[in-house]
Amino acid sequence: MIKENKLVYLIDEDVAFGRWVASQIHYYGYQVRGFQTLHSAAVAIKKRPPDAVVVSFSFAEDATAGAKFVEAMRKTMTEDIPAIFMSTLDDIHARLLAVRSGGKAFLTKPVDTSELVDWINRLTAEREHAPYQVLIVDDDKVSLTLYSKILRDAGMITREINDPMLVLESLYHFSPELILMDMYMPLCSGMELASVIRQQAAYIGIPIVFLSAETRLDVQMSAMREGGDDFLVKPIDAQHLIASIAARAERYRGLRSRMSKDSLTGLLNHGKLMEQLDFELARAMRNHQPLSFAMIDLDHFKKINDTYGHPVGDRVLKSVSQLLRDRLRKTDFIGRYGGEEFAVIMPDTAGVYAVGVLDEIRRAFSEIVHSAGNARFKCTFSCGVAEYDPKGPPLQNLAQKADETLYLAKRNGRNRVEINPL
Repeated sequence: MIKENKLVYLIDEDVAFGRWVASQIHYYGYQVRGFQTLHSAAVAIKKRPPDAVVVSFSFAEDATAGAKFVEAMRKTMTEDIPAIFMSTLDDIHARLLAVRSGGKAFLTKPVDTSELVDWINRLTAEREHAPYQVLIVDDDKVSLTLYSKILRDAGMITREINDPMLVLESLYHFSPELILMDMYMPLCSGMELASVIRQQAAYIGIPIVFLSAETRLDVQMSAMREGGDDFLVKPIDAQHLIASIAARAERYRGLRSRMSKDSLTGLLNHGKLMEQLDFELARAMRNHQPLSFAMIDLDHFKKINDTYGHPVGDRVLKSVSQLLRDRLRKTDFIGRYGGEEFAVIMPDTAGVYAVGVLDEIRRAFSEIVHSAGNARFKCTFSCGVAEYDPKGPPLQNLAQKADETLYLAKRNGRNRVEINPL
């Protein structure tokens, strides 16, 4: 099961080396076409531009032919195709020429394929930007409609509240990334409402921006002390409003992401993963849908750390996390459970189907070659899958079941996927 099917052109006159690198990239879910000459690659690029080009820096006819090729490609192509160089050279002159030609990365041979795939992923990643969600609170319906339209036209999702007493309910159901609030409203002022919101741990970090005709600086500063993050004065230019809201919402989104992600792999951390599991399980039970939860553990990982060192072990962990991201659906949730253990939440997925998908990933991972200096090695993982079946027996602890099934896979020889018996 491949989430993306992006196309990579690999250009190297060493046929055996090119095939080996192509096979490694393919395991991560990319479609790879290999070329031995720059001319054949140039013809193919004009017919079908790839998502990325991986090209040797030097060729027999010219030690800098790859750089010249990329520079020419950038001049003739209307779209920007990221280029990654592979080279036996590792001096400042070669690297500088690669940068000047438009190369985005420069890897020395023998190439660490996990590092190469990491660069391909970064350079070909779609810059998906989910719209910001903004809650607008204002007793003036005209203002409410106006500012909501301005933000919606800028691509944001808004929810409007005319009654400040309904804010807490909307916070729970809408989950905004910013609250745009009037200062003076009947029943409850903006400062009072900000204080109420800040008293709840779940909303202590959400940005609150006051939007009011109030021009007195002392009042504005009081509002900020009561929990406001910014104060905008009515009337406000539409572009100024959009820029202010976007900047605050983006900062909040980034902070929230850092708090929920594992620093090494970028996957969900343990706490956020288990929180998500509780949420997805409740939804599966409510909607009478299946749910699968998988635990993954790298086999003999301590030996890798002891033999090659922890930096190499960290690259292996990043490699498996990248493989999971590339092969699983966007609707699945992937987390680092702890150490060398990972976990996957697969909503609306029966256990048998989950086993098939994860077994494909297991086979691909077992064929990936990792590098440690001049040494090369492979690694495997074991996996246990637990299923919530709405038609099955009453549910017990899903995470515990997955953990027990993981150890069953370990006892049965490792490098395998098992599913818990119902």
